[in-house]
Amino acid sequence: MQLCLRRYKGDPLAIAGFIIEIFAATMLLLFAVRFVRTGIERRFGAMFERVLTGHSNPFLAGLSGMVLAAVIQSSAAVALLLTGFAAAGMVSFGLALAGVLGADLGSAIVVQILSYDLRWLQPFLLAGGGWLYLKSDSSQMRLTGRIILGIAFILISLQLLRSAVDPIRQSEFLPAVAGYLSNDYVAAFLAGAALAFVMHSSVAAILMCVALVQVEALPFAAGLSLVFGANLGGALIPIWLTRDMAPAPRRIPLANFLLRGSAAFLLLLAVNMLDLSEILMIAEPGQSLVLAHIGFNLLLALTSIGFVNALEKPMELLLPEKEESRRDISQMFAPYSPLETSHDPRAAVAMSSVRQELLQMVTRVERMMRPILELYETDDTDAIAAIWQEDERVNAQLAEIRRFVARMPRQNMRKAEIKTARALVEYAIRVEAAGDILSKRITRCAQVKHTEIARFSAAGWKELTDLHKAVSESFSLARHIVLVDDLECARRLVLDKAEVKRMERASRKAHLKRLERGTAESFQSSDLHLETLRAFRDLHGHIASVAYPILYSKGQILETRLVTEIKKEQVDD
Repeated sequence: MQLCLRRYKGDPLAIAGFIIEIFAATMLLLFAVRFVRTGIERRFGAMFERVLTGHSNPFLAGLSGMVLAAVIQSSAAVALLLTGFAAAGMVSFGLALAGVLGADLGSAIVVQILSYDLRWLQPFLLAGGGWLYLKSDSSQMRLTGRIILGIAFILISLQLLRSAVDPIRQSEFLPAVAGYLSNDYVAAFLAGAALAFVMHSSVAAILMCVALVQVEALPFAAGLSLVFGANLGGALIPIWLTRDMAPAPRRIPLANFLLRGSAAFLLLLAVNMLDLSEILMIAEPGQSLVLAHIGFNLLLALTSIGFVNALEKPMELLLPEKEESRRDISQMFAPYSPLETSHDPRAAVAMSSVRQELLQMVTRVERMMRPILELYETDDTDAIAAIWQEDERVNAQLAEIRRFVARMPRQNMRKAEIKTARALVEYAIRVEAAGDILSKRITRCAQVKHTEIARFSAAGWKELTDLHKAVSESFSLARHIVLVDDLECARRLVLDKAEVKRMERASRKAHLKRLERGTAESFQSSDLHLETLRAFRDLHGHIASVAYPILYSKGQILETRLVTEIKKEQVDD
């Protein structure tokens, strides 16, 4: 600071201005990265589960993680998704770890794209993204505009960062800091790790390092040590965010941290002890830094993905299950209920347990929903019996939630908490009703179809599969809203409900037209087609009902769609 004072001749306003500019550029960069990531998650979130869990080959899982991280610009977000899927038993340890390693490479590719000088693109992104976000009536187009705006904000923040640093490149302060980081590469490594962890974004941290190297505010060697450290800090983020989960899913981010962190530290030692920084500068300094980052993650992915399954046993030793959970082996795979272990008298903690149990209910109904149309194609009595069993478990979960909420001490709860608890019970009732639709109405339709040897027309079957897909994609939004009262997601879920109703009406009208034309298949399956449409519509209505308490509380929805005032002449008529 004294060096800075000498540079600015004791002018505290100049020093304060420099600090504010750096801080503002950093905050805009963090906001922009999050703005893009959340926009993509809301726009394409329904397909994330299929992309990440639909593989049995570790290299394909790694490729999927790489693509998804490049799209949402966050390897930590992909790591959290895969950890959650592993906790739900939807993906194995090896495939999840392969996906995380691929995600690290994907985020490195994002750094390469965003490090280019794309100032000429900013006006087009701001104009196009702003118009879509502010003027479009479609929620999908508004989310697309949000993504485009976020990319523009990232480019602007990097330009602001370069502009803020440029005036002090010749000061005494910056060379002193740069020289210290160049001479003490371990300190630079730890500084990079801390920067990535505090910013909760390795992409943002590395982009900042690249920007500083590009304007010659930092030497390449110091930037290289910072980037290696940022890789370590980026691997720490999912460990911190999953610290409250069970030991089994936490092994995935821990294994990634050990692989990525140890490799980064070994390369740090090799580069500095063997003086390899000049060899690694194969282009201009900023570009060389990005290529070194990509090369590191590519090398790590290629050398590690083939051995991910072999790491499961060592991780079990490092992070074993709690002793009490291992006493009865026969109960190892018994369904876990958050309500069973919740004894905290605080209402907020109890409410969290209810939300987790409700989340399991929604996930169970979603699993019943996804293969339901296969019952129409194959007469599989075992699959129908499995759906009935799942529905019984959903019914049992509803009973547990009711008992748990009834036992919550009202004297320790605020009025808002009592209202929230009541809303959660009401939604649990709706989720149970959705399970009944699947286990009773739709499975009955499937049985009748095979008994009567009925067939759907090609157009009618496509309408049913499209509606099934639309309903299935809403489960991810519903799960998110159960955990987080997200107003934007609640609005989108209600808009999706309107779209499902529109699809149901359009299919019903198209079916009636096929009947008028005398289509044989439509006559055979008319009752089945219409009943399946109604079942899907009703099921989606139950799942989407989680959005309404949030919208009512924020004044985002009307109590009734009826006209509140009637003209006098209408009454007289």
